[in-house]
Amino acid sequence: QVQLVESGGGLAQPGGSLRLSCAASGFTFSWYAMRWYRQAPGKERELVAFISSTSDSTNYADSVKGRFTISRDNAKNTVYLQMNGLKAEDTAVYYCNARRTILGIPPTISDFWGQGTQVTVSS
Repeated sequence: QVQLVESGGGLAQPGGSLRLSCAASGFTFSWYAMRWYRQAPGKERELVAFISSTSDSTNYADSVKGRFTISRDNAKNTVYLQMNGLKAEDTAVYYCNARRTILGIPPTISDFWGQGTQVTVSS
């Protein structure tokens, strides 16, 4: 069965760092682009970071660019989010997502989500 399991969340002080991990199983991880999303109370879920299946492309939300780094290790079926220079506004539940577009008529999307991990930034 497909699983995405996030870990590494917790409490950090402003200016601190956390590293989130997402371990994948039950599908061919190396075929999938990976994304990190987050959702704060009362706000819509937003895309934080993207990485292509082979790590040749990454993208970040403007709010985290220069502070967060997404990476992946296909041999370990794991995607990471290194978060530095944390701010109070980074407080949210962080979710990892695996997505692959399968060409056909019509094309279809294979899309998997983790359960989320809480990140709280507070002094």
